[in-house]
Amino acid sequence: MVDVLALAAFNAAYAQVIDSDRLEQWPSFFTERCSYRITNSDNAREGLPAGIVYADSRAMLEDRVAALREANIYERHRYRHLLGLPFVTSADEHGAVASTPFMVARIMHTGETALFATGEYRDRFERVEGRLLLAERVAVCDSNVTDTLLALPL
Repeated sequence: MVDVLALAAFNAAYAQVIDSDRLEQWPSFFTERCSYRITNSDNAREGLPAGIVYADSRAMLEDRVAALREANIYERHRYRHLLGLPFVTSADEHGAVASTPFMVARIMHTGETALFATGEYRDRFERVEGRLLLAERVAVCDSNVTDTLLALPL
């Protein structure tokens, strides 16, 4: 059975990979055929599939990381995630559906730190070969205003 502690540990490891700039490991938290979106609360409320970031496979996530490392030009920065406890909607031995609140601070190369995003992860987890993975993660941001410097995954 997937429980709150397993989901909280998963989310902590997920955030640690992003916050410590080990982005090449980030796609490994997802199933091969996954869905990852960042959207806002209005789009989510209206059921609109449009998102700020969209990927429908682990390969697309890997391409995103490669682009961040090799092609995209953006001001150097990093994140610090603060995560709440997952609220489990359903769970069994095969996976779970849960939502988890998040706050993300952005730390610029100058040292300036600001609250960057708040919202919730809306997740569908699957157990694959004994390992818990994300089949779907929708990061729903509370604000409908998106900073143009949304480069790193939330």
